[in-house]
Amino acid sequence: MFLENTVNHKEQFGWIEVICGSMFSGKTEELIRRLKRAQFAKQKVEIFKPAIDTRYHDEMVVSHDANQIRSTPVPAAANIAILAQGCDVVGIDEAQFFDDEIVKICNDLANQGIRVIVAGLDMDFKGNPFGPMPALMATAEYVTKVHAVCTRTGNLANYSFRKTDNDKLVMLGETEEYEPLSRAAYFYAMQKSEEK
Repeated sequence: MFLENTVNHKEQFGWIEVICGSMFSGKTEELIRRLKRAQFAKQKVEIFKPAIDTRYHDEMVVSHDANQIRSTPVPAAANIAILAQGCDVVGIDEAQFFDDEIVKICNDLANQGIRVIVAGLDMDFKGNPFGPMPALMATAEYVTKVHAVCTRTGNLANYSFRKTDNDKLVMLGETEEYEPLSRAAYFYAMQKSEEK
């Protein structure tokens, strides 16, 4: 379980927390939990998500379990730096969809004393590191990797297998398009799809 950093008011620096994993692993659920705790503590919280993510709601960050929190959709990472001024805590969902500037933005915010909590897929559907996530994980003080349950084996799943033939890197979807798989199940599923 993740425990928030203790606050030393003499140190004027924030920090970065990254929550990563496959689809259906509870990343957004954990992001919402941490942000609601900060709101309960009367901290000034702002939440951002990429404008392209409209799966559940245009403005809300919504988990697969239907928990939600108000957010501001932004077209690019640069918008976050402008809108996050004066915050104590900044939450960012679906960070893998942002450009590489998100890494600099998160570090700048942390250097201004802001707690930055970022959630995103660590790997794409091909099993490769996804967008800016590796750099965010490398510069973060805290990295939490969450796991789904493999739909084929019941083991821990850390791969997002795409069930459709679409080869685009970014394709929004749910259980119809993706399923969480363990390493072994993913390996066999990829082998089978390459044989087609």
